Amino acid sequence: MKLVPVAYLASYLLSLLGNSIAGVALPLIVLQVTGSALGAGAVAAATAIPAVLAGLLMGVVIDRINRRTSSVVTDLVSAAAVAALPLIDLLSGLSLGWFILFGIIGSLGDVPGMTARDALLPAIVRHGGIASERLMGIREALGAVALLLGPAAAGTLMVLFDGSTVLWITAATSLAAALLTLLIPHRVGAIVTSDGAAAATSGSGWAQLRDGWRVLFRSPFLVVTTTLSLASVIVLASLQGLILPVYFTRVEQPGMLGFVLTALAGGMLVGGTSYAVVGTRGRRRAWFIAGLIGSTIGFGIIAALPSVWILFAGAFVVGLSSGLFGSLIGVLMIERIPEQMRGRIMGTQNAIVTAAPPVGIVAAAVLTECAGVNVAAVALAAVWLVALVLGLSARSLRNLDPERTQIDNDGTAVVESA
Repeated sequence: MKLVPVAYLASYLLSLLGNSIAGVALPLIVLQVTGSALGAGAVAAATAIPAVLAGLLMGVVIDRINRRTSSVVTDLVSAAAVAALPLIDLLSGLSLGWFILFGIIGSLGDVPGMTARDALLPAIVRHGGIASERLMGIREALGAVALLLGPAAAGTLMVLFDGSTVLWITAATSLAAALLTLLIPHRVGAIVTSDGAAAATSGSGWAQLRDGWRVLFRSPFLVVTTTLSLASVIVLASLQGLILPVYFTRVEQPGMLGFVLTALAGGMLVGGTSYAVVGTRGRRRAWFIAGLIGSTIGFGIIAALPSVWILFAGAFVVGLSSGLFGSLIGVLMIERIPEQMRGRIMGTQNAIVTAAPPVGIVAAAVLTECAGVNVAAVALAAVWLVALVLGLSARSLRNLDPERTQIDNDGTAVVESA
């Protein structure tokens, strides 16, 4: 494999691993410093809205500058925001206000950083000599590795070191991710049109943002795929963030939740690896249907809240199907989003997906309180059933082969030969 995809994938893994470690360690450190669970919740709430707004608005910037540069800058913002906390701890001591301030600053790099990496994918395929199926399958598998290693690494680091040291290590992963991205030649990140010419930008930032939204929401393909991803995130986040914790607490086995999440990550690892190896074989529609139906079976098993071992199996099936489905959707995004609008379109998609889990968890919590955990679990499964029907019936998803459809800048579908 060439340097370009290796550097990209290694940077992706380190960035995701750092976020995974921080997601576990940072709330614990806030609790240690403030002694208040409300403080940890305040940090999470204060950073949520800026993260979503940054995802929506920074897409314009990502579409104006070199994609490699934008990826490096967002990683450096994340690294600086985390590193500032132990530095302040050494100088004057930390308080809740410092956590909120640098949590907000760090959130400005999170969703835009995700978008910058997504926007760089077509260039990695072009310059890296790697098939998009293989690239996306490996990326999905590495995401599962980060999901497996991150919480364990965070727990181990919190036992071995104090909170400030753990934050230095977390900041170092983002810095290392930025340095690895610098190994990608600058020319790879240049924004080009379909004919290989450099893309020109015109109009105000707001006008460009509107253009991106117009393409996204006028394209049946993008609307349906975004809706499917949104439904998947809502259902999965609500199950693992509320339904399963409540269930395992009720049956007095709270420690089993971690093993269910491990089974989920293991399934994603197998699904992503499988797609990387054999994703170019067979029709894409078959892979798509397999991912949708597999997710339906897995969500159905989990929603039934059966015995623990059956729950493990359901989580593995969901992970396996998500690995296949996520890899395929990533390939389609590489091919069908206009190069010069990737930042705006994918920034909007990522912002929506980032905002969705808290909404789903709150809705599931209300339903659990009013009707019970079993009813809430079935309701989540019903949400995915609606998404399944939408995915199977949508005309825009019937032909997924690369020679079929490209989306033009006005949001219309144009048939082209491979």
